[in-house]
Amino acid sequence: MPRMKQRVTELYLWFERRLGLGKPMIDAAEHPVPENTSSWWYVFGSAATVLFVLQVVTGVLLALVYAPSAGNAWSSLEFLDHNVKLGWFLRALHGWGSDFMIAVVVIHMAQVFFFGAFKFPRELTWIIGVCLLLLTLGMAFTGQVLRFDADAYWGLGIGASIISRVPVIGGALVDILLGGPIIAGPTLSRFFAMHVFVIPGILLALVGLHVWMVLRLGINDWPMPGRIVRRSTYIREYHELTHQTGIPFVPDAAWKDAIFSAAIMLAVIACALLFGPFGPTGQPDPTIIETAPKPDFAFLWIYAVLAYLPPNLETPFMLIAPVLGIGAMLLLPLVAGEGEKHWSRRPVAVLMLTVIAVMLGIFTRLGTYTPWSPIMTAWASDPIPAVYLHDRTPLERQGALVFQNKQCRNCHSIGGAGGLRGPALDNLANQMTEDQIIRQVLQGGGNMPAYGNALNPAETTALVRFLTTLRGNNLPAAVDASRQMVLSGEKATPKGH
Repeated sequence: MPRMKQRVTELYLWFERRLGLGKPMIDAAEHPVPENTSSWWYVFGSAATVLFVLQVVTGVLLALVYAPSAGNAWSSLEFLDHNVKLGWFLRALHGWGSDFMIAVVVIHMAQVFFFGAFKFPRELTWIIGVCLLLLTLGMAFTGQVLRFDADAYWGLGIGASIISRVPVIGGALVDILLGGPIIAGPTLSRFFAMHVFVIPGILLALVGLHVWMVLRLGINDWPMPGRIVRRSTYIREYHELTHQTGIPFVPDAAWKDAIFSAAIMLAVIACALLFGPFGPTGQPDPTIIETAPKPDFAFLWIYAVLAYLPPNLETPFMLIAPVLGIGAMLLLPLVAGEGEKHWSRRPVAVLMLTVIAVMLGIFTRLGTYTPWSPIMTAWASDPIPAVYLHDRTPLERQGALVFQNKQCRNCHSIGGAGGLRGPALDNLANQMTEDQIIRQVLQGGGNMPAYGNALNPAETTALVRFLTTLRGNNLPAAVDASRQMVLSGEKATPKGH
């Protein structure tokens, strides 16, 4: 054993004499930090770095099998899921690792903002962090496109449509993004290059620079009310604090980072095992236009916001809001680089962060179930509840068969069962007269298509008769008030006049 230890030491010294990396790495690991920074609030940066390493490792392994061509991308993922041992688990790790990385980076940015850590002398550290957040989102978007399923195809089409609205250079940007005017083979090659080489390379360089600046400028000390950041005195005050209460980052402060990073990794593994990989859904087919593409979790809030915007506000919002938002984040440390850091002395910052967090949560929730386009569930195979067939005439029962065979329950529910795209029909006859029902069936209206050409007169008559029996709680049927007035007038008028 002593001999083995001696050989390992000699090998280490051999490399150290030539590379000289040992001492700088040890100095970096043991660099002193203020004792008050040994907190669970300061663990998100390390966790994001660990998740980035996970993405690199799993991405390299996936690239060994993935075929970045329009004709083979989808099938290569199917091959990974079903023919490569633990291939599905590898894809799931990569996909869930991406979502966790975005979440951790966003929380880290929020914590930095909340603690005022963007102020002097860490302005550039914050700006680089903003760039890292944007690049992380870029990695997630390009990764979704590489699945090249139906969601990815149409989602990319929507993204290209948004970019095309940029004045003057919109068309050129689309050509650069897609490798031409349409989504084709060159498109996937470009996104593969961005996802595997370009964005990770920039990320790696900026992460290294970010870590270097943290080592050089120190970890932001715990904000204290009344401790003002001034450019003329802060560095001296920080060094005094570090000298008085400093502890080595490894191991005194790093153990919390290690525990939190391990917990995050276990959470990623658990999600990968329980929920599996994302997609691929159906194969991309440009002839199928009746589709509702939905982005990955990180972009659901954008999806919801754009869906709720009036059409005339879409283009101004998409072109102006991102510029203002990113510009404000980049200019923040330059405008507010001095002053209080404690949240109790920065109520506007706390309110702003709270509003943004609540809005992101609400729109993300809305994006998960698209309330602007109600859920459509096919119920054609289920029989109509028997209660709706009791005491019905043969014609009304024939109408129930038409209702079933024409798959009206794909969009409408009765008895609490059926689609939710259209209104429930349990009380239809209480709300619409027979003439109105006939007109709605034949001509359509609102979101309902016209069925005048899909039904023959006998089917229409039977269907309408059945629909007129749908009176909730046996309430009276709807009547045409204007017709009642006419009939009342005729009865009141004496004969012969």
